[in-house]
Amino acid sequence: MASFREHIAFSSALGVGYAFGAAALLEFTPEQALLGGFLAGIGGMLPDLDSPTGKPGKEIFALTAAAVPLVLIGHVLAWTGLPPETETVMLLLLSMYFTIRYGLAWVVDKLSVHRGMFHSLPAMAIAAEVTYLAYPSELTTVKLLMGTGIALGFFSHLLLDEIYSFKWSGPLPGVKKSFGTAIKFTGQSFGATAFTYAILATLSFLTMENAGLVGPPEEQSAIPMAEQTDTADIEPVLRHAEFPEPSFQRAELPIPRYQEAVRPEDDLQDAPLFR
Repeated sequence: MASFREHIAFSSALGVGYAFGAAALLEFTPEQALLGGFLAGIGGMLPDLDSPTGKPGKEIFALTAAAVPLVLIGHVLAWTGLPPETETVMLLLLSMYFTIRYGLAWVVDKLSVHRGMFHSLPAMAIAAEVTYLAYPSELTTVKLLMGTGIALGFFSHLLLDEIYSFKWSGPLPGVKKSFGTAIKFTGQSFGATAFTYAILATLSFLTMENAGLVGPPEEQSAIPMAEQTDTADIEPVLRHAEFPEPSFQRAELPIPRYQEAVRPEDDLQDAPLFR
């Protein structure tokens, strides 16, 4: 089995290549490419979450507890409807940190076994889909970049464990008991396998719905088909119809006449004189 440092070195090297390819070939921004490469490095540690009491597990849970709240804080505020005030955000961040760092670690320690379903391809897909759904971006391509980075690092851990399951004790290589316990689709426990696939199915549906691949059908037009007008049938009629050209003529209005008022001189004798 590869050591924790070897897993970190291997996934980090893949992360560097992933970041370079995302920026140079896929034309992502340098910031997006670097973050994707960083997530690939983190993904190389995730399978060891099934041993939270060991040193690798403690470091992974500490890093996860610090990074996940920063990604989820926007979603939590939207789901709960809480005001985005400074005190509210800080309380939520601290609550999520302690919940993941100690609460989730305790649950995983009680329910999981080392080299169980955490070391499997379905677990890799779950980690990638959680990253895709949680990443705060409206661009599907950017969310795919981050999710694929996690999956790449996760798979590097599984691959390195399988490589170290070979032993060279003679001219031909042999295999250790750990062979086949990393890159697998099912575990020894039926309950753990069924639970893993139930989570995978739910997250897969949510991921496809978020990407627009599945969802409710588009709403039909409220206008009945009998009342809808076929413009293809009317267009030839309108094209050949002859409409009279409008004529603009100057309107001749009668000119008002102003006549001088004529009153007898006797009627004006009593009028006051203003001089």
